[in-house]
Amino acid sequence: MTQSIGQYVRSRIPTLFKLQSKSLKPLNPIPAFRAMSRSDWNFFMMGYMAWTVDAFDFFCTSVTATAVAKTLNRSVTDITWGITLVLMFRSLGAVIFGFISDTYGRKPAYLICCFLFCVFEIGTGFIQTYAQFLVLRGLFGMSMGGMYAAAAATSLENAPVQSRSVLSGIFLPGYNLGYIFAIIFFRAFEFTTHGWRALFWFSAAPPAMLFVWRLFFPESPFFIEHRRLEKEKLLNQGDSAKANSPVKQFFGNLKNGVKKHWLLFVYLIFLMSGMNFSSHGSQDLFPTMLQKQIKLNPDQRTVTMVVVNLGAMCGGLIMGQVSEITGRRLALVICCVIGSVLIYPTFFSDSQAQIMGAGFFMQAAVMGAWGILPIHLIELSPPEFRSLFSGLAYQLGNLVSSASSTIEADATEQFPLPEKGPDVHDYGKVMALFMTGVFIFLLICVIVGPEYFHRDLSAGAENDKDVVIIEGNDELKNQSDTFNNEQESNSDQYVSSEFLEIDQDKPITHHREHGYKKDDNIV
Repeated sequence: MTQSIGQYVRSRIPTLFKLQSKSLKPLNPIPAFRAMSRSDWNFFMMGYMAWTVDAFDFFCTSVTATAVAKTLNRSVTDITWGITLVLMFRSLGAVIFGFISDTYGRKPAYLICCFLFCVFEIGTGFIQTYAQFLVLRGLFGMSMGGMYAAAAATSLENAPVQSRSVLSGIFLPGYNLGYIFAIIFFRAFEFTTHGWRALFWFSAAPPAMLFVWRLFFPESPFFIEHRRLEKEKLLNQGDSAKANSPVKQFFGNLKNGVKKHWLLFVYLIFLMSGMNFSSHGSQDLFPTMLQKQIKLNPDQRTVTMVVVNLGAMCGGLIMGQVSEITGRRLALVICCVIGSVLIYPTFFSDSQAQIMGAGFFMQAAVMGAWGILPIHLIELSPPEFRSLFSGLAYQLGNLVSSASSTIEADATEQFPLPEKGPDVHDYGKVMALFMTGVFIFLLICVIVGPEYFHRDLSAGAENDKDVVIIEGNDELKNQSDTFNNEQESNSDQYVSSEFLEIDQDKPITHHREHGYKKDDNIV
């Protein structure tokens, strides 16, 4: 079943405001947490901590930009090119490690990225020239680009369906927890003998611990089952050569996937570009604004940044769960509207208290949207190359937004503040103008885009004849009003009626992924 372009366009606004649940029960995260087994929690935490460490290592450059610039005798704008290179090379890493993750497993991609983090962070601590700095940050960007998809898949693809929204809301704000770690530990090392170099050396320790942790646990259950089903299907078709070659399987699936999903992939690049512009545009030069324009001392800057990033973590947790009621798209629109309202008080305030208050809620909106994205991306991604599809879309969006901090830094030179010093510029005004454009762009992207709410992520689901993905439509219709009523009245049996078309006469066998109870019947 497909829609015409006209039908799709006309459906964008009505489907945006269609609530996925009329009950407030999905806002309670306790049932979602209880549905998680110890194995589920272990896989989630391995992915979550990998993403947090990924962000920690990345933000080591942002928080030390002024100190590194002084050591290398360069401008802060020059050092922001190190941030830009990281973002640019992340796309290359997404391709390389997305291929490894979808072909050989999530585990090898995860382990290789952790090892490379250790090498490049230690190396950055020893650099003596600007060229060495750029080379190592570019190489770090490649490994960082590979880690997102492996970490997100490790965390979310094995989780129970009713747990995914709250876990998604927890997962992405790990990025801000990494930022907090970078701020706190730089404050600890800032005035030591080796200063910023000690921070980079220290930042190699967490990925080393993650490497050991991941080494002692098996491959993702989803990947194992998906590989088994893929091999079984090919053997039944008589293609034994392809069945025994993961590489041939991957490229065969990729060829078909490009033909079928290219338009969706292009859309995701636009969406992720806007999302990355929102985070980098509101965060990368924020510490510089506090230091140079607002004139906060190191302790005040540390407290302010910690408070603001705690807001980001709260926003991700709350909006991830809110999307269980509103759906992914409407929750994203809500975040954009809230963020737009908070632009002025965040970037045009002069007092620490005002900046902390407005910044807390601004980052709650920005990262609230990001809290929805991990599961939204995974639900939209084809299962046979989920890591490559979601990871590459994310990192290509990063590539498009890679010059955010450099653009902002260059633009600030058009707005000098001579009354505050010879090298002081109006960072707040530039970030405010930048974020206004970003939120408008994001609103357009989200409104016109698709949504596959509560998509079945289990291995082999796409081959299940009872599951029909309606191209260009957000709704997958459940033919049973009886089951819909039961869904509303019993949260333990909660399952989306938005993504399934089910034979009324066929009993449903138990599968934890779906959330069905054994031998339930749709009548």
